[in-house]
Amino acid sequence: MIHKHAQYYFRHLKDDFPAGIVVFLVALPLCLGIALASGAPLFSGLIAGLVGGLIVSWLSGSQLSVSGPAAGLTVIVFNAIETLGSFQGLLVACILAGIIQLTLGYLRAGIIGAFFPSAVIKGMLAAIGLILIIKQIPHATGYDTSYEGDESYMRETAKSSFLELFDAFSGITPGAVIISTVALLLLMIWEMPWFKKQRLLKLIPGPLVAVAWGVSYNLFATQFAPAWAVSEKHLVKLPVSEQAADFFNNFMLPDFSYLANPQVYIVAATLAIIASLETLLSLEAVDKLDPLKRLAPTNRELKAQGVGNIISGLLGGLPITAVIVRSSANINAGGQTSLSCFIHGLCLLLSVMFLAHYLNFIPLACLSAILLHTGYKLAKPGLFVEYYKKGMSQFLPFAITVLAILFTDLLKGMVIGLGFGLFFVIKANYHAAITLIQDGSHYMLSFNKDVSFLNKALLRKFILSIQENSTATIDASKAKFIDHDILETIEDFLATAPDDNIKVEVIDLYGKEKIQKHEAVVVLNERVKAQDIAS
Repeated sequence: MIHKHAQYYFRHLKDDFPAGIVVFLVALPLCLGIALASGAPLFSGLIAGLVGGLIVSWLSGSQLSVSGPAAGLTVIVFNAIETLGSFQGLLVACILAGIIQLTLGYLRAGIIGAFFPSAVIKGMLAAIGLILIIKQIPHATGYDTSYEGDESYMRETAKSSFLELFDAFSGITPGAVIISTVALLLLMIWEMPWFKKQRLLKLIPGPLVAVAWGVSYNLFATQFAPAWAVSEKHLVKLPVSEQAADFFNNFMLPDFSYLANPQVYIVAATLAIIASLETLLSLEAVDKLDPLKRLAPTNRELKAQGVGNIISGLLGGLPITAVIVRSSANINAGGQTSLSCFIHGLCLLLSVMFLAHYLNFIPLACLSAILLHTGYKLAKPGLFVEYYKKGMSQFLPFAITVLAILFTDLLKGMVIGLGFGLFFVIKANYHAAITLIQDGSHYMLSFNKDVSFLNKALLRKFILSIQENSTATIDASKAKFIDHDILETIEDFLATAPDDNIKVEVIDLYGKEKIQKHEAVVVLNERVKAQDIAS
């Protein structure tokens, strides 16, 4: 069995190795930036990325999901550090949150993710794609030096992003624009069908070429045309370890004396709930994006994230979740198995230990181009057209989810989108459960599936449309369950039908309310039989 698994991963190594490097290049500035935005030590973001890549990748059942520090948690983490008064207090909350997630996994709470309609998940992906584009344009123009906006779903996202977007065009750095524009062109060329057919070029991932271009251009410009080069503040910034001991000094231990502080438990519960929801949403989205359409086990994912958060907290890292931006970058780069996520973690480890000095040559503009390209793939105009053609019941939940996420945050937007999605699901079921077909003076009232009290108003509407001096058949053979309210409405109709000279035939109606037929029903049956004999 182990040999078979090794063969499987080895067979996909040619796809997973370059994809892992691409994810590493995307994850590197995000790990640092999310730590910066959270008011935590920079190294804590890297520790979280390492745990997500090296440990969670093997515990998770998802082949393509990438875990690490999430921008969606930055506000919670920032407030928690302020509330508790110490980063070491947050680490204790992170460990407790991991224990809660592990418990949720064993309680099989992962099923929650299955209740999100497809249109809402696709809307979330499109919104994240648009946020990526909005947030990355300032980096691409060389205006913004903040990392935290890269995949942020924070409350101030829309307002700050749009203002920053307009400001970005008033503070352009020519070198950054050249790097990002050429990098984007390279990525688009690499996606062309003709280009994909070239055997040799297919082996080299486009994002790697984009990074190589950015580094080469900037080194050349720094030497020969300094005015066209990008400054140091627009390059990746990694803490450089002079010796191996420096690397281990960056780890921080939690302060367990905070277990006596009631606030720690509130922070832990908040982190566990938000991180679990983000993970389940990301997992659902990754399953939709997976070309092989594999389904990841959600309960196993919650357990994996729980273990990840416990380890991250013990080592001095930020809380982690499954993250859609890095996961979609992994899929777009051609990742096939969890090996690509592990390789990204391994690259993070080696880079922090040995290559930090060299990685600091990478311009943020070429990483922005990779994320702009990923954002476009998630929010293609064709996707909006496709959902519009599916009708309003699909398009409205999709569009409302996109707008809600853009103008609130990821979780609030999803709740709003889910509300609209459920409304259309109920509406569709409401009409599909009962149908009335008229053929001359004969009416066929059919229960096409289980009927609940939600269908009572529609049933009454149909009954009132049955004309006098007609015949009606009530066919309940396709329903396995019929609500008491529905049964009472039918009984009332059966009682009053003879007054309007309506002859009613009932097929397989009773016994589905999961109780014995009460006397009134028996009386009604006898009345119907007597009516048949009389006619």
